[in-house]
Amino acid sequence: MGATDPEPPGAAEFADDLLRVVEYFDGFAESDANADTVIRAAAVLAECPAGARWPSGTTIRYDAAGRLLAAAAPPPAAFGVDPVVWLERAGDARPLDAVLVARMRHCLRVTSRRGAAGPTGLADPALLEVVLSEEQRRADRVRAMRLLGVDPARPLCLLAISGPGAADAVRIIGARVPVVRSTVLGTVTAVLLQDGGACRELSDVLNAAVVQAFPASRRGADGPWVGMGERLPALAAATSWEQARRALRFASSTWHGRRVIAFERLGSLALLGELPVPKLLGAPDVMRLDEFAATEAGALAVDTLEAFCLFGSLRRTADELHLHHSTVAARIAQVEAAMGWDVGESLDRFMATLALMMRRIALSAAELAPDGSDARRAEMDHPATGVG
Repeated sequence: MGATDPEPPGAAEFADDLLRVVEYFDGFAESDANADTVIRAAAVLAECPAGARWPSGTTIRYDAAGRLLAAAAPPPAAFGVDPVVWLERAGDARPLDAVLVARMRHCLRVTSRRGAAGPTGLADPALLEVVLSEEQRRADRVRAMRLLGVDPARPLCLLAISGPGAADAVRIIGARVPVVRSTVLGTVTAVLLQDGGACRELSDVLNAAVVQAFPASRRGADGPWVGMGERLPALAAATSWEQARRALRFASSTWHGRRVIAFERLGSLALLGELPVPKLLGAPDVMRLDEFAATEAGALAVDTLEAFCLFGSLRRTADELHLHHSTVAARIAQVEAAMGWDVGESLDRFMATLALMMRRIALSAAELAPDGSDARRAEMDHPATGVG
């Protein structure tokens, strides 16, 4: 450009805005800001959601109002590698978006090199493990809570999620109640809530939402499954987490079963969740049910009896299964003959319900096992009931 050439319209304004963006992020890089602060500030400045994801899988996202969002996969246009950063802008990109994303990533890399004083998000899994461990000192747990944005003075609730749709389940939860933190711990996703209200009512809302998003067929569903611990004081987070994992074993993928289970609903049934899977599978009634359900006709009959124990009457069961009540009665009679039960008698109905519940827990545990227990799953999978 020659000395006498006119400056392009808006060039001076663009240069000023560019300088302001650089200085904006330089301020964070030179301070003790953590990853959450940087990403929240980027989202507010960009006026759209912003996010970052590290190779460990830790993901942090904030919306334009500075509210924490559930973790989600980076969009195709994400920038960089360690971490990957992005803006989630609806419509065309703005002139300074590329600069903003580049400076955000630079700032995050600077904060990560500060170690312990750096980003809380980068250490989310480790920090959450501290919060959930009764073996850690009280002071360390409180410090980890504060670094995660958890108020130690307020009660909290832990959720345990498993299955292929775990990430989607976190988004479903986040759309209905504020999620303080979510992170993957081993094969289970932990979700921490502090403003979820009563767990029993919330479990009903979440169950309906999960079933709607992931409807089960007659073959069942592949997840997700959610267990909810009780709402307890923050320093009892380990207890809520243990409850959530135990409740997870009761979640079912059958088309008539619950996908979200609150521990407080279980009552005395929670004791069944403490039994090891081999002991459940070795119970005589469970073994006989498995043997009977090895054929398609037997599986249909067992599934029908399980529905009957859930719904409580032939007519209700027939309506829910879209069958004639005589068909329901005939299938139940098949299981009664094989097991020696008469579900018209209260004690036999209790025995049937207990045996079916034990079998369901064993199926869920096999599905959720980190080693996949695929052989067990294949052995027990059938058209009538899903696994889990």
